[in-house]
Amino acid sequence: MTGTDGGTVVRGAAAGHGREATAGGRDAGERLRRWRLVLGGGEADGTGCTLTGRDAGMDAALGALYGGGAGSTRKAAGERSAGLGGSAPQVARWLGDIRTYFPTSVVQVMQRDAIERLGLSALLLEPEMLEAVEPDVHLVGTLLSLNKAMPETTRETARAVVRTVVRRLERRLAARTRATLTGALDRSARVSRPRHHDIDWNRTIRANLKNYLPEHRTVVPERLIGYGRAAQSVKKEVVLCIDQSGSMAASVVYASVFGAVLASMRSIATRLVVFDTAVVDLTDQLDDPVDVLFGTQLGGGTDINRALAYCQSKITRPADTVVVLISDLYEGGIRNEMLGRVAAMKGSGVEFVTLLALSDEGAPAYDREHAAALAALGAPAFACTPDLFPEVMAAALEKRPLPVP
Repeated sequence: MTGTDGGTVVRGAAAGHGREATAGGRDAGERLRRWRLVLGGGEADGTGCTLTGRDAGMDAALGALYGGGAGSTRKAAGERSAGLGGSAPQVARWLGDIRTYFPTSVVQVMQRDAIERLGLSALLLEPEMLEAVEPDVHLVGTLLSLNKAMPETTRETARAVVRTVVRRLERRLAARTRATLTGALDRSARVSRPRHHDIDWNRTIRANLKNYLPEHRTVVPERLIGYGRAAQSVKKEVVLCIDQSGSMAASVVYASVFGAVLASMRSIATRLVVFDTAVVDLTDQLDDPVDVLFGTQLGGGTDINRALAYCQSKITRPADTVVVLISDLYEGGIRNEMLGRVAAMKGSGVEFVTLLALSDEGAPAYDREHAAALAALGAPAFACTPDLFPEVMAAALEKRPLPVP
């Protein structure tokens, strides 16, 4: 077998990708072929099946990473090893092969496994390698962690890779975010004498049900309730406070994109702060999320208390401010002071949101004791997908309960 890691999953995907099985999967040869791709070959797979053509190429690409296929060697009996070595040209060819044989979702998993299993991070500092990879959020996180070691010859290629991912995310998230938050800002400014197009008919009808005239089957609206249109002036202030420790890489990428989207809205004044044991204010770079990302420094320790102290010092309109802390809450600073700052901000009228992760990666690791302490202060901590983030922000802007998953 290929072990309990991602290799078995990827080989299983490979077995289902390619020739279609006959009706009901009754073709024994097709079943053997699929089992051969899943098991990876070798003396113990028991299939006796020989792969040819495209299947052989697919198996070689899998074997180079997960072992057991062409291009791999054995360290010892029963132990698999990968066959990519440390050669940039060889890895670049392999990256081209997997893009030929597998769909993008599988390619991204295999790239991530190659970086983690084979220690290929250093090779990503070479331009020809970067030109061969399939850009995704995880690759961006790896590149940002290598930012300080990146030679000038590679930096522009790396920025191009990061920009490709950022543009994809903006296309996916920007329009919905602006629409959702614009609606929230409008609703937060209700007026009692609205123009016709600004009347909130549902609330108006509910407020005037006592004036229902049965003979005319109508409600006489003595009191109109409506939305005030968000003016060009700033209505709300948002502070994004982002933990840039290594485990938060994907969250940093998504938060930077959202920060740029929020900054483009005239009714919201957005501040973006990143921190480890130091605090860096990247607000002046919000017009370009790629600049924001390259201004971060993934890795290092964590001092949430210091970061919140800085954010607190920048708040001038507490009742109109939302602070979003994005962190796994593994605090290296002073815990009681951190909690005290959150309590003080909430007491002054600040809406405080704690996201343990802003990503699609599933349940994150986090400090449960700190999360429970924040919940006790009325600031529940939860993980949030990028697709849910606009709804979370809309609720915070309107000061209504957060849509906690």
